Amino acid sequence: MSIKILTVVGARPQFIKAAAVSRAIRETDGLTEVMIHTGQHFDANMSDLFFEELAIPKPKHHLDINGGGHGDMTGRMLMEIEPILLAEKPDWVVVYGDTNSTLAGSLAAAKIHIPVAHVEAGLRSFNRRMPEELNRIVTDHLSTLHLCPTATAIANLAAEGVVKGVHHVGDVMYDATLFALEKAEVSSTILNELGLQPGQYALATVHRAENTDDPERLRDVVQFLLDQSRGRTVVLPLHPRTRGAASRLGVSLEGLRIIDPVGYLDMAKLLHHATEVYTDSGGLQKEAYFHRVPCVTLRDETEWTETVTNGWNRLWKGPAHLARNDITDYGQGRAAFEIAELLRDQAPSRAAS
Repeated sequence: MSIKILTVVGARPQFIKAAAVSRAIRETDGLTEVMIHTGQHFDANMSDLFFEELAIPKPKHHLDINGGGHGDMTGRMLMEIEPILLAEKPDWVVVYGDTNSTLAGSLAAAKIHIPVAHVEAGLRSFNRRMPEELNRIVTDHLSTLHLCPTATAIANLAAEGVVKGVHHVGDVMYDATLFALEKAEVSSTILNELGLQPGQYALATVHRAENTDDPERLRDVVQFLLDQSRGRTVVLPLHPRTRGAASRLGVSLEGLRIIDPVGYLDMAKLLHHATEVYTDSGGLQKEAYFHRVPCVTLRDETEWTETVTNGWNRLWKGPAHLARNDITDYGQGRAAFEIAELLRDQAPSRAAS
């Protein structure tokens, strides 16, 4: 009897991770998958294009929920997800990362006693002002299967008393990066389109509410990017939230190379050939390492502490980069297959048989 997995996604980083795991699920005997797309990312370049480029199966359920405050968005997701779970009757609900979609999927499943598997379990920034931190903590404490990318994540869970169902699988983003880079180097023409030369520009992204919703903070971030642009181009694919905030707050972006959001393959190519990355994205900090491009994180802390201790990342207001070392915790690009095998072998229906 096939084990049925229901995956909940809604934001760009989740599409990328789900692409790797969905490929592994399709190649693992005894597993089937149904996907819910909450609609949390509503820009076509940040949603539909990712599904197309990464060969993710079309979601069976598309909720088209976006906008509004955290409570409003999460509440609407809960209302829509629960009846789908009752109708689909999955053996697992799989959630990724730390978004409102993650929280809604895990909470809806746990309340009706469907086991939750959390990919990227155990990450902590130790900053509870971040909505993402609250989402990941709650999700971890609702989950049955904790799929951790690093030993640090396992230690974080243990410190909170979570030791059962915890597995170090490596990082699915590494799987996704290897897949995307091979395709991007062949198919992406983004450097030619923008008139960029490899190794002659830096890449930036800014989207987190802590940077966009505070006028002084946003001005500081933009000034930091402008300082880095002296003598080289800083390319900034502009997130809709950041565009709106800059316009509303009167923050000028002149001096930066502003482009519209790009698909994953174009982003992979931009990242691979950049000299440095400046970002407040958790995922991009790691992707920079996978491409062996040094990163500066535009936040006061990072969940990916090993990128700092191994010299590939630093905080924008912190000390300089340390000496660089490889990060073995992230695995060999087989995390998705380890996850698929655990979903097959640890399914409650399988364990009870």
